[in-house]
Amino acid sequence: QVQLVESGGGLVQAGGSLRLSCAASGRTVIHYVMAWFRQAPGKEREFVAAASWNANTKYAGSVKGRFTISRGNAQNTVYLQMNSLRPEDTALYYCAADKRSFLHTRSGFQDEYGSWGQGTQVTVSS
Repeated sequence: QVQLVESGGGLVQAGGSLRLSCAASGRTVIHYVMAWFRQAPGKEREFVAAASWNANTKYAGSVKGRFTISRGNAQNTVYLQMNSLRPEDTALYYCAADKRSFLHTRSGFQDEYGSWGQGTQVTVSS
């Protein structure tokens, strides 16, 4: 069983930056695909970014060029560097783990992920 804990959320002005972290415990996730999803009030949870153990990445179109997903050296941590934040980025951000090793065509679908954190709130003011 994998436990995921997110941190790093907060309140930031539009144009600012935040770095989210997700720490995994319980079992190693070195060869898992790790991802970030987000859910804004009144909206469905949506895919943000995913990274495989060998540094392949996938991004939602709305964040490409502004957000960067990366894995920590120990591979049990995943980060989301968020730059040029916009009010529409306001959401609860979740970390998720997929025990498959490689990105695939369904890596952007939340159903593919078996482990989830509790989320960290990001609020971007205009």
